[in-house]
Amino acid sequence: MADEEEADAEPAVELGEGEPVEGAPLARVTSRLSWPITKSRLETLEGDAVIRTPEGPTELSAALEDVDITYFEKRQEFEEAVRDVVGRGPVATADE
Repeated sequence: MADEEEADAEPAVELGEGEPVEGAPLARVTSRLSWPITKSRLETLEGDAVIRTPEGPTELSAALEDVDITYFEKRQEFEEAVRDVVGRGPVATADE
């Protein structure tokens, strides 16, 4: 019964009414993978995934072209390398 009450409750964070942002958060894409992993295996599995970046949606394979590392021990190491390429900061929305 508690689950039903929680499902009917309003979300904890109010969502905006603008256009949805294209692409998926990098963390969502990387959560589907097992670590450690090679760059080539990563490209095969998720290279066509579109990720959100401060400059707009970008295919993961395009971001990986500028990453020099070929073997990632941990998810954090991979995410840091990709963010070094695509940038850090807020993701632009249609309203900005």
